[in-house]
Amino acid sequence: MGYWILNGDEGIHMQWIIENRDVLTHAAITAVGVLMMMIVLIRINGLRSFAKMSGIDFVTTIAIGSVIASSIMTDGNSLVKSAIVVSILLVIPTLFEKMKIYFSWFGKLFENSPILLLHQGKFIEENMKKANVSRSTVIAKLREANAYHLKQVHAVVLETTGDISVLHGEGKPPDDLMYEGVRK
Repeated sequence: MGYWILNGDEGIHMQWIIENRDVLTHAAITAVGVLMMMIVLIRINGLRSFAKMSGIDFVTTIAIGSVIASSIMTDGNSLVKSAIVVSILLVIPTLFEKMKIYFSWFGKLFENSPILLLHQGKFIEENMKKANVSRSTVIAKLREANAYHLKQVHAVVLETTGDISVLHGEGKPPDDLMYEGVRK
C-alpha cells in the first residue's frame, strides 16, 4: 500500500512508488533465495514437477505460487519456513499418485475420468456437452494430430489433465487398453 510521508527536510515523497533500500534489498535477496530453493526442490522432486497438470497439480501449483509471493513480498516469512511449506506442497502430488496406485478408489474419488468425445468418426455430442468442449475445439485437435480423414479417427478422448488425445491411423482399431477408464 502506498502512502504519503511528510518529512521536514526532504518534503513529501511517495513510499508507494519507491520503497526504502532495506525493503528492496530484502526483497531482492529473498527472490534469489526462493529461486535457488525452488531449483533444488524441483531437482529433488524430479520431472514429476513438470508433468501435465491434473486437478491436484493445478491446486498445488497455485499454492506454491502463493507461498513464493508471500515469501518475497513480506518480511515475516523466512526462507526455511517457505522451503518447508513448498517441500510439503511438492510431496503432496507424489503421495496422491502413490495412493492412486495402491487404492483404485482413491483416484476415482478425487479425479475426473477421461471421456470419449468422438468414436469411429462420429462426434458424441452428449459427452462434449458434459465436458464443456465445443466441436471446433475437437476439430482443432484433429488438425493438430494430423488427422486428414475423419474415417481414420478411431477416438478422441478428453484426458484427466485437460489434454485431448486423438487415436487415428489406417488399419485396425486401437487395443481395448487404450480405452481403459474412459467414459463412453
